[in-house]
Amino acid sequence: MLSSTAAYLTPVMGFALMAGLGIFMLVIALIVKRSLVSNTRDFVASGQRIGLAFGTGSLISVWTWAMAVMMSSAMTYRWGLSGLFWFVVPNGLAIMIVIPFARYLRKNMPQGYTISKFIDHRFKSNVSSTIVTVTMVFGILLEIMINLKGTSVVMSTVFNIDWRTATLFAIVIILVYSFFGGLWTSVMTGTFNTLMITAVAAAIVSIVYAKVGGAQAVFDAVAQVAATPGTQLAPGMEWAGHELLGVTRWDTAAGFGITLAFGLFAATVADQIFWQKVWSIKSQYVGRSFFLAGLLFYPIPITLGLLGLIGIGYQIPLAALGGDLAAVGPYIVSHIGLPTAIVVLYVLVILAACYSTIDGGAAAMASVVTVDIVKKIWPAIGDQVLFVYAKLAMLVGGVVAAAIILSGVDFTSLVLTTYALKTAILLPLTLAIMWPRTNSLGFVGGIVLSILIGMPVRHVYGELTGTLTILAISGLTVWIGAKLKPQRFDISNLRSVQDTLAGNDSTADSASPARSEPTRAKASI
Repeated sequence: MLSSTAAYLTPVMGFALMAGLGIFMLVIALIVKRSLVSNTRDFVASGQRIGLAFGTGSLISVWTWAMAVMMSSAMTYRWGLSGLFWFVVPNGLAIMIVIPFARYLRKNMPQGYTISKFIDHRFKSNVSSTIVTVTMVFGILLEIMINLKGTSVVMSTVFNIDWRTATLFAIVIILVYSFFGGLWTSVMTGTFNTLMITAVAAAIVSIVYAKVGGAQAVFDAVAQVAATPGTQLAPGMEWAGHELLGVTRWDTAAGFGITLAFGLFAATVADQIFWQKVWSIKSQYVGRSFFLAGLLFYPIPITLGLLGLIGIGYQIPLAALGGDLAAVGPYIVSHIGLPTAIVVLYVLVILAACYSTIDGGAAAMASVVTVDIVKKIWPAIGDQVLFVYAKLAMLVGGVVAAAIILSGVDFTSLVLTTYALKTAILLPLTLAIMWPRTNSLGFVGGIVLSILIGMPVRHVYGELTGTLTILAISGLTVWIGAKLKPQRFDISNLRSVQDTLAGNDSTADSASPARSEPTRAKASI
């Protein structure tokens, strides 16, 4: 059996780690603000000057969120290696799947900022653009919530900090450093976090496996659990009698795998966090950045997901994790007698993943609010006032997300519900981009009907049936709309779209040539 949490893992240490990482990010943010941010355009889109290295690193960091570093081990713990397989494989593909849409829109609508702005010009319909804007805001809130939840889970599990306190402490820290640099801060801190997560996570998991006797000992223990009658994770969640070291279990695919796969695809294609990067990375690097990010992401969830096998081998009861599957990784690392430094590094990996996605979500919230709400309502607004709205958007978004988290929602349920809702917009949005016959009737109807019908079906009949229903209704409705109201959109019309944030006033692009050229050179890394 695993030992109790070490006495040195105190709440004071936990708060110190959270604050220390935040202070480090704040230093980066202050440097970024002084060097790269002088107006709203820099704050929400980095002046479209992000290069290949920072583009790739920032994409990996916003995708390496609490779900990647905690749910990968949770699904392995729940389903065995088939859970890890179904979690990992679609994750990297989800980033790569954005490439054709990103290239297409960046080429035909070079002056974009948000996917809502594209929909506004695509359909010339306030209803369509409003639905997408609301969907984007809701999706960003959910992602901030998921990562706040992940932060609270790891801090309460390892340091016995009240999860509510951890949630509030984390959101304050992240909003403070994000407030100064916007997207540039997210890009810079995210790239650093990517380097730390990738290298440190692999070292930690290797040390953990060595501590418990090596990979073969863990595999043998898992095989024994599978062969022992009555062994279970919790009532109704059997381990015994299942192939825990194989990847071909259909119940895993039906239980969460297929739903998660479509949800992951929707989470990137229909997420402003990624579309913000599409229009912020230099055009020649967009495709390569997304491809490299998807490819280099894979080792992270594979490595951390293997902690779940230790949870099975030790037969850790769900009750020991506070009823939350996502706590299995933090629980193992903090209960096997590892040196303090190793536990601290593991916590920093989780915090880095959560922080980078939350600040990326905050930056995305700023872009949606400024471009799709404030600028649309008040076209002549000055840049200084718009800058204030951008920062207020981050603040309000963080406060709302934290308030919802404090209600005590379960981590895994939150993730799966988020992806089910995002699946509703997946086909209508991809068809709006790639199929000229898509119209506002089919687009709006597909999203609304798939949610109104598909979500109740999901609640009654389960994840798989619900997901397939959502996809079928959304896609079929778009097709029916095209038949009822035939029309064809000329994609070349998007080239006339003006830069929403350029020329607000004299401050919009006020950097002198002497200052702007060095800045561009720095940003092209």
